[in-house]
Amino acid sequence: MSDKELNGAEIVIRCLQEEGVEVVFGYPGGSVLFIYDELFKQDKVKHVLVRHEQGAAHAADGYSRASNRIGVCLVTSGPGITNAVTGIATAYMDSIPMVILSGQVPTHYIGQDAFQECDAVGITRPCVKHNFLVRNVEDLATTFKKAFHIARTGRPGPVLIDIPKDVTTATCKFEYPAQVSMRSYSPVVRGHPGQIKKAVQLLTEAKRPVVYTGGGVILSDASAELLSLVKMLGFPCTNTLMGLGGFPGTDPQFLGMLGMHGTYQANMAMQNCDVLLAVGARFDDRVIGNPEHFGQVPRKIIHIDVDPSSIAKRVKVDVPIVGNVKDVLDDLLKTIRSGDAMPDPKALKEWWAQIDQWRARDCLAYNKAGNVIKPQWVIEKLYEVTGGDCFVTSDVGQHQMWAAQYFKFDKPRRWINSGGLGTMGFGLPSAMGVQFANPGQTVACVTGESSIQMCLQELSTCKQYRLPIKVINLNNRYMGMVRQWQQFFHGNRYSESYMDALPDFVKLAEGYGHRGIRIEKPEDVEPALREAFSRKDELVFMDFLTDQTENVFPMVPGGMGISEMILAEDL
Repeated sequence: MSDKELNGAEIVIRCLQEEGVEVVFGYPGGSVLFIYDELFKQDKVKHVLVRHEQGAAHAADGYSRASNRIGVCLVTSGPGITNAVTGIATAYMDSIPMVILSGQVPTHYIGQDAFQECDAVGITRPCVKHNFLVRNVEDLATTFKKAFHIARTGRPGPVLIDIPKDVTTATCKFEYPAQVSMRSYSPVVRGHPGQIKKAVQLLTEAKRPVVYTGGGVILSDASAELLSLVKMLGFPCTNTLMGLGGFPGTDPQFLGMLGMHGTYQANMAMQNCDVLLAVGARFDDRVIGNPEHFGQVPRKIIHIDVDPSSIAKRVKVDVPIVGNVKDVLDDLLKTIRSGDAMPDPKALKEWWAQIDQWRARDCLAYNKAGNVIKPQWVIEKLYEVTGGDCFVTSDVGQHQMWAAQYFKFDKPRRWINSGGLGTMGFGLPSAMGVQFANPGQTVACVTGESSIQMCLQELSTCKQYRLPIKVINLNNRYMGMVRQWQQFFHGNRYSESYMDALPDFVKLAEGYGHRGIRIEKPEDVEPALREAFSRKDELVFMDFLTDQTENVFPMVPGGMGISEMILAEDL
């Protein structure tokens, strides 16, 4: 501890340095100017100037997802923090560890409707793991330590620190705590040994097993343990949208993604298994559809999750195991190896024969004929051109589902998308965060003409920092997923889903100082992608004019069961 007193702004920067923060995404304003002044005086923490506070939150989110480090963003009071709320809620829904620093009006103005005042703590309370309002400069260091600890432990999530302007000018001696202890917060890490033994018994006795995994596998860095378990047991494995890459997408034991737009074999296996091992997933509505339909088939369910509130929230489970996914899977492996019981190979062979019959439906087949670009073809060529060695971010809609279906993710933290909140505008700023977390690596943003316009201004940030992101715009001149639902369920009444005045994306990209390419013919798709990815040092915006009538299949209609799928061949 130094005898020299520091002001609050200096303490903020020192706390970030103590936590090993390398990058902060932000946008300055009156209440945080003293913090920005201290940022200017040092070079350990790099600041990235975004063009909108939503972009700051999404960039910090993408940085965290692609690196297993805590993403940090810095915004001013009032509209600064309200602009960031969408990005904060996005991270909260997907359990992404982030710390958001927001400026606040001076403490003696709080509650008086001062200029650019808003109740940041109240507004963000429903969409953060925790938040703090720091009224005393002496509490800053401890608050930072608590915030980073809460964000990264247990079920991860965003934590907000709201800092009044006068706290940034007040002074005190600085000492950063080596550790922090909170009596009311002590997440369970190890699973209960008795529950693990019960789980092993069910798994080794299973005749028709399925391993169903979600984002928790990726967040806890448990992909290696998951692969070992699935290979040891010989079980089929399926991932949620958030779990893609947690198990290798090219592995023969992988059934593909499950859920509303999951594969036929994954959904049928989920519905007809006798033992289901759920790992770091939450049985949400887009995965199992109608829970009453899902519950019609008797099965034993083992559910592993670090968050006890997620277990048995939507479906009844037989063996709940609360704990960190990586640690629980490690204990499961040790328990199986220490015993002599293994699944019946004859029963497994019969189960795989049934799964192969479902696979034979080839549910992702589509008509490649014609002179119009099929969006699925673009994703398949993207995978081929990059060899699968690529970070892929996406916005939300049909293009997101096609990317999830046709790009085979073999590694974790390579698929970056907004799953829980479904946030349009997420793709480009999150790609910036991914690129900062992985300099020199290939980053592609798969988007649509509707989504890309929601945070398009971040093309300016990409130019300033020379980010060589490759933007794949699947342009069908519609809000594609809205149009698909209107076609199926609203009598082809395309109410406000047609984009009637689109910009020239090539000229727009060039206006920001980037390279733009328009692709209109199927035979030009691969050459355009190869040219774009050969340009290692510049952002290339590829505007693919795609088939306006193409839909995402399979599809489980809202309120239906997981096995009640609409397939392309049914229409």
